[in-house]
Amino acid sequence: MKRLTSFFIALIICCNLFAQDTLKVGVMLPLHKIDGDGRRMLEYYRGLLLGIEDLKKQGKNIAVRAWNMPANSDARTVLVREGASNCNIIFGPLYSKYVKVMADFCKAYNIKLVIPFSITGDHVDHYPNIYQVYQPQSWIDETTVQRIMINFTGYHPVIVNCNDTLSKKGSFTTLLRQAYETRGIQYNVTNVLNPDDTFEKAFSTKRKNLVILNSGRSPELTKVITKLDTLKAHNPEIEVTMFGYNEWLMYAKYNKANFEKYNVHLPSNYYYNENGKQVQALENRYFRNFHENMQYALPRFALTGYDHAMYFLGHSTKWLQTPLDFEKVPGGGYRNKAFYLIHYKPTGGVEAVKY
Repeated sequence: MKRLTSFFIALIICCNLFAQDTLKVGVMLPLHKIDGDGRRMLEYYRGLLLGIEDLKKQGKNIAVRAWNMPANSDARTVLVREGASNCNIIFGPLYSKYVKVMADFCKAYNIKLVIPFSITGDHVDHYPNIYQVYQPQSWIDETTVQRIMINFTGYHPVIVNCNDTLSKKGSFTTLLRQAYETRGIQYNVTNVLNPDDTFEKAFSTKRKNLVILNSGRSPELTKVITKLDTLKAHNPEIEVTMFGYNEWLMYAKYNKANFEKYNVHLPSNYYYNENGKQVQALENRYFRNFHENMQYALPRFALTGYDHAMYFLGHSTKWLQTPLDFEKVPGGGYRNKAFYLIHYKPTGGVEAVKY
């Protein structure tokens, strides 16, 4: 492990040897300022520390040890270091290639392994000690399609081809179309480049229309909104609801009025409410403690770390940003099934409905 700077060492709450009556926490993530991964995980770790600080004020006895595990490290070397086998719970890794060796280690020593970010592989299906927070895209797509079937019964689906050669949403719209066809639900497909009269024919004047794009990118979203504005100007009686993507949360600051106008619903496994008093209080506290703001990213990594500390170490079922609701995988570990629909209401305001 590379020698940590004195600045970073000052952030670590640890003891040389864990006391017997403490909850012993390990963190094995890239914790450095060399690249983006390190900076993001450093912020996540700081969030964990803020949560642990609050839990200690509540009387909980918690000790933490952190090990830097960058992309080029040897996981086995980290795991044999002093204190690792004594942990009750370990947060990590970031990289998929380290999951198996860490899962084997944690299974051997009866340690809970919390995988806090996206990874590939099916290890949660085979290791009973794994808690997997983020799920593969295929699982997210299936869950999202199921939610559309439940929440938008009776709507007329309109799938808009955005001609986006960089789109990664083809697998989702294919799955959605299969679900409609299996249920015998008629849907229309149109193209954002179609003439206005042709585009209009895809919409129902008698039923609410659910518009789904085959792209999650901002330029394509803007083109479709412009097209819908023309449609509504000529046909004000047509009702439009848009079902978008998690990425749209990054565009919400500049599209809030459009999102409200078109009753936008976005699937997400987090919700960052920048106006929330508790969120603002933690952001201010983060700045006071670490002399810099949280990174401009969604989700906020420090808030994620804080929520994870409160849930896994304090058993709190309240969160600032990142909901957690685990289900047991038969023969395996635990998968977080928490799911939000972020709804931009036509009357103004945003609601996050958890499922």
